[in-house]
Amino acid sequence: MIFSLPFFLAAALWAGNTSANVKLRPGQHLRIILLGLFGYYLSSYFDFVGLQYISAGLERLILFLYPSIVVLINAFFFRQRITRIQGIALLLTYLGIGLAYYDEMQFDTANPNFVWGSILIFLCSITYAIYLAGSGRIIPYIGPSRFTAYSMLAATAGIFIHFSFSRNYTDLTATAGIWQYGLLLAIAATVLPTFLMAAGMSRIGSNNMAIISSIGPVSTILQAHWILGEPIHNGQITGTALVIAGALLTGWKSRTISE
Repeated sequence: MIFSLPFFLAAALWAGNTSANVKLRPGQHLRIILLGLFGYYLSSYFDFVGLQYISAGLERLILFLYPSIVVLINAFFFRQRITRIQGIALLLTYLGIGLAYYDEMQFDTANPNFVWGSILIFLCSITYAIYLAGSGRIIPYIGPSRFTAYSMLAATAGIFIHFSFSRNYTDLTATAGIWQYGLLLAIAATVLPTFLMAAGMSRIGSNNMAIISSIGPVSTILQAHWILGEPIHNGQITGTALVIAGALLTGWKSRTISE
């Protein structure tokens, strides 16, 4: 986040000086700050802690519950009716997670923190879904670049405050040998994806974004197998197919309604 901060500051200054900008109300400032804290600070914290206890493949499957959680958030908080097709999609998604989770438990019986790690990743999925549901309503009003810059600055502030209370700044010098990875993560895995996602969402909508991102679990499982040496189980493959089918069905049905 130290490496990412200059990019977000520059983007905030550029977006703030655009003549087409609308003036933000105090409530909108607070909403952007909260979405930034939920969408990156809390989500990344839950994700990274949970990854200490479960495999990257299972982590991605649990995290990919976020499209269904967005549907539930819209139903309970914004009074959007869950259709029959969406209900089937939710059933497929959670059935797939249950199957993959049960299969993973058979191969990870010696891990005492398996359930705790899974809960943390599920919390990550919830906080990310809150971010998506909220950002989808505010991005059309203020624009993707401005929203991303402001929300990520809020997330960065949360991360810096957390670090100041939980760690010592001398830890940064002790890990000087891995700073190049921090720079790579900042550019390739933080700055570019956040701006690209917001820009893409403003053009094709959050539902189509969820459809395209369905490649995520498959990509992660394959990379975890080839790079990290994690085994691929039959239950994991079947569960992944069900989760992706549910996410695709949710996005396709929502897109059809909007059209």
